[in-house]
Amino acid sequence: MKEWWVQVGLVTVPLLAVYLHIPPPKLSPALLSWRSSGGFFTYKDQNIFYRDSSGAVGSSDVVVLLHGFPTSSYDWYKIWEGLTQRFHRVIALDFVGFGFSDKPRPHHYSIFEQASIVEGLVRHLGLHHHRINLLSHDYGDTVAQELLHRYEHNKTGSILINSLCLSNGGIFPETHYPRFIQKILKDGGLLSPIIMRLMNFFVFSRGLGAVFGPYTQPSQAEYWDMWTAVRTNDGNLVVDSILQYINQRKKHRERWVGALMSTSVPLHLIYGPLDPVNPHPEFLQLYKKVLPMSTVSVLDDHISHYPQLEDPTGFLNAYLNFINSF
Repeated sequence: MKEWWVQVGLVTVPLLAVYLHIPPPKLSPALLSWRSSGGFFTYKDQNIFYRDSSGAVGSSDVVVLLHGFPTSSYDWYKIWEGLTQRFHRVIALDFVGFGFSDKPRPHHYSIFEQASIVEGLVRHLGLHHHRINLLSHDYGDTVAQELLHRYEHNKTGSILINSLCLSNGGIFPETHYPRFIQKILKDGGLLSPIIMRLMNFFVFSRGLGAVFGPYTQPSQAEYWDMWTAVRTNDGNLVVDSILQYINQRKKHRERWVGALMSTSVPLHLIYGPLDPVNPHPEFLQLYKKVLPMSTVSVLDDHISHYPQLEDPTGFLNAYLNFINSF
């Protein structure tokens, strides 16, 4: 009788080979509409997806939205219309490696590159002399911190920041608790590519669901949209490379936290307190201690890591109250 591991291998290898050729899910009508409402610009040799909507008449204000990991600009769809009623231009992009943007591999994904892409988009849209309001979430918070550092140090090509609103991001490495699967993928070495190729909708939705509140879980269709955005352009195969941002946060803590501490730009935090990644009260206590000049909006107790999706009305109201306060 053959060894058990040989039998397992004879079954596993063909299954793995079949899975590797399974195409990504088809775009839902909602995702098709989102993509068709946007466009692409080229940063170096990479195609970057973005949306740019004209909104409120009589306003000259511009807001740029920076999404989180592992999702995409589609994270903002629930508050998009509300933002267009306040801002003249509402702009969002998919960072390289995310959503509809290119997902090169091998590639050194970095927060620095993502910040440069945002600057490139602002130039592409002819807004490099315009003051920009930044609204960010999770991974996007760190990109915003790098943009703020460049602005405060008058770096060539930096965008002019009018205000910054952060939400549920790992601003402080010491109060940031990545999910178990994230730790495995970012430090898994040769194991990471195998895990990424075996990732499926069930595993993805279970993992992502853990950072939503129990009463604010996405619908099955919403989970599929998130998974489809990841799988587009084989994005599941670059997750381990993107996850190096966790190590980058630790390495560049002084630079990125320092940017928040020294800025005179109006600063705000919108926080879902049930967040297991940046948990309450530890995160909020440190935030208020380190950044006492920042204003803070804490949403209802059952709101977790994706506040703009879990409580879009509360999130939008908190943001507009901040914008209208200066």
